[in-house]
Amino acid sequence: MNVGIFIPIGNNGWLISKNAPQYMPTFDLNKTIVQRAEHYGFEFALSMIKLRGFGGETEFWEHNLESFTLMAGLAAVTERIQLFATAATLTLPPAIVARMASTIDSISNGRFGVNLVTGWQKPEYSQMGLWPGDEFFANRYDYLGEYATVLRDLWNTGRSDFKGEHFQMDDCRVSPKPQADMKVICAGQSEAGMAFTAKYADYNFCFGKGVNTPTAFAPTVERLVKATAESGRDVTSCALFMVIADETDEAARARWEHYKDGADHEAIAWLGEQGAADTKSKGDTNIRQMADPTSAVNINMGTLVGSYESVARMLDEVATVPGNSGVMLTFDDFIKGIEDFGSKIQPLMKSRQHVTDMLESA
Repeated sequence: MNVGIFIPIGNNGWLISKNAPQYMPTFDLNKTIVQRAEHYGFEFALSMIKLRGFGGETEFWEHNLESFTLMAGLAAVTERIQLFATAATLTLPPAIVARMASTIDSISNGRFGVNLVTGWQKPEYSQMGLWPGDEFFANRYDYLGEYATVLRDLWNTGRSDFKGEHFQMDDCRVSPKPQADMKVICAGQSEAGMAFTAKYADYNFCFGKGVNTPTAFAPTVERLVKATAESGRDVTSCALFMVIADETDEAARARWEHYKDGADHEAIAWLGEQGAADTKSKGDTNIRQMADPTSAVNINMGTLVGSYESVARMLDEVATVPGNSGVMLTFDDFIKGIEDFGSKIQPLMKSRQHVTDMLESA
């Protein structure tokens, strides 16, 4: 099973809590995290894009780096790990993204890929006059399909004459082309998102679900398997989980409860309001899960809480889900979390035995 790191490009990572570690995003922080992830054999690192946060006492995600710029810097200080930047497709024309990606492909020697997002938080785009109207909620994957088509044209052939509803290309050119096959990620969970992923993407990131329920996301993966059966393409899933680990189950659980006790309710309320603003999509979008009040303190991602042994066992269970090829991890404390994973959790995982053997023989 592949393992990746969802790096903290926004302040405070993925915990909307006054009791969680409070920090600003910096290049040095993310460089340390990604270099240690590479040291421990992680296969990839992904940075999101966020253009406006949720506010509240913790100013959650009000402070963010820019994804492509950050990953270009990280490409220059790493050697093996695959790197993915996120394109906010309402803000960047596809030809510009194609050229930026080709540039970082050159910096990284073919270790770069792109995560495409349509945008779900209207104020991120309306603040710049870029929101196309609320009908976009309903047709955003039509837009993204055209966007991806232009990208593939430019990366594969160096030119595009695509003519569609949203994009009109006129002998558009990008050179040099990427040296490696450019991988595309999507995180769509809805029916429309799954259809897009099956047709255009190489990987689909899906939310893990619940606390210490490592295979609860399996129905989401099964939906993608069915969608790819129709498209005839090989697309696999990768599940997102937060890891809160300690010497004992009790110590880890105490930390998790402490974070929940400090929930920033104002910021969480903003998340709920933005999730409810989309009245055009069906109820199966990932924002519905993110904004669910059940565990909004960590945006309702799947959470593995326990001793190093317990977390290793649960991650091995994740690896048993058919159609799932990996996990993307976040941590409550990223620096300590990476070190604990690499030195105390990964060596106990059957699904990472090949990585442990490689590290021991190096």
